[in-house]
Amino acid sequence: MTAPIVAVIGGGQLARMMTPAATRLGLHLRVLVEASDGSAGQVVVDAPVGAAKDARALRAIADGASVLTFEHEHVDGDQLRELRAGGLSVQPSPEALLYARDKIEMRSRLTALGVPCPRWLALPAGASAGAAALDEFIADVARGGAPSHGAVAGEAVVKTARGGYDGKGVRVVSSSSEVADWLAGDTPLLVEEKVPFSRELAVLIARTPSGRTAVYPVVESIQRGGVCAEVIAPAPGLSKDDAARLTALAVSIAEGLDVTGVLAVELFEVSHEDGATSFFVNELAMRPHNSGHWTIDGAETSQFEQHLRAVLDLPLGPTTPRAAVTVMANVLGSTHDSLSDALPDVLAACPGARVELYGKEIRPGRKLGHVNVYGDDLDAVRAEARLAADLLQAAAPVSAGAGAAGNSSAKNVREA
Repeated sequence: MTAPIVAVIGGGQLARMMTPAATRLGLHLRVLVEASDGSAGQVVVDAPVGAAKDARALRAIADGASVLTFEHEHVDGDQLRELRAGGLSVQPSPEALLYARDKIEMRSRLTALGVPCPRWLALPAGASAGAAALDEFIADVARGGAPSHGAVAGEAVVKTARGGYDGKGVRVVSSSSEVADWLAGDTPLLVEEKVPFSRELAVLIARTPSGRTAVYPVVESIQRGGVCAEVIAPAPGLSKDDAARLTALAVSIAEGLDVTGVLAVELFEVSHEDGATSFFVNELAMRPHNSGHWTIDGAETSQFEQHLRAVLDLPLGPTTPRAAVTVMANVLGSTHDSLSDALPDVLAACPGARVELYGKEIRPGRKLGHVNVYGDDLDAVRAEARLAADLLQAAAPVSAGAGAAGNSSAKNVREA
């Protein structure tokens, strides 16, 4: 029999982690990689080298494919529409991907759908016009013109509309002078109020072209230095009503934007003095996502298998957790010459740890891998996951409580 070909744009760890799921399902994975020795290029047999916006390379990987999908959003919509016009299934569609590629388009569409978002403004082009609009926005927030959830007065978050990730392309400012270099450029910018969130949450949903959906439990995402450090699944202390509310919100976004494949909806949780809780959508990712790596070991269907099922319009798998709690800890940089040097110590000290390494060159703060641990006791599971990640980083152990709730000074950006 001829295996269906799933073509993927992007050769990072997300494409790499699609490989085991594709193998189990008997699929042929073809990945357009940036380098043959990159994360996905090391393990994918059919991995031509090329740029994501190289029309010739795109036509080559699309040849004979059943579907084209993505592990990042930095693609050209017109090129994708041309491939689709030739009969190729592109999932998610170029129209949906726009809302993951462009933050102004995302905010505009979500606002039109009635989705709760931080107050925002697209800054006008031109250094002086943009500066005046930004300073007025900051002043308006300080005057109490922001919504009642209590935005931080005197500060705002400026983002580049395209290209930002892991805290890049984001600045927290109190004056337009702090982004004068951005305002003088030609990159579209938006400004958002700084949300005083108590913690960050994420909802992962898969949706097929025929409209079937499957939603994973809401998780808590813990950031350090603008990068995801840990994920706790399910989010501790979240009420059933709030979990249902966020699940319904994720479904409405997936349907409203006509997303196919896996969609990650990242949110801020804001706790009010009267005990009420509000939620605001921060970012979207239309692909497998760092907040879903826990599913590889902690759910009945991993997000990578689910994404492949979804883009091929196959029945979706169950999203039920395998244990009461799963914790994912990222390995962010290392002082080891090779991460494999740490495996004897990690596997001896943390027998419950499921280690996944990405084959990347070691650089400070870089996502080099992750560790999953699951079980019944949150504190024990979290401590083991954190210890395993620390040993791989060769870092001093980090307290399991560090970086959790109370991080209201963090930036309004979390992408992975």
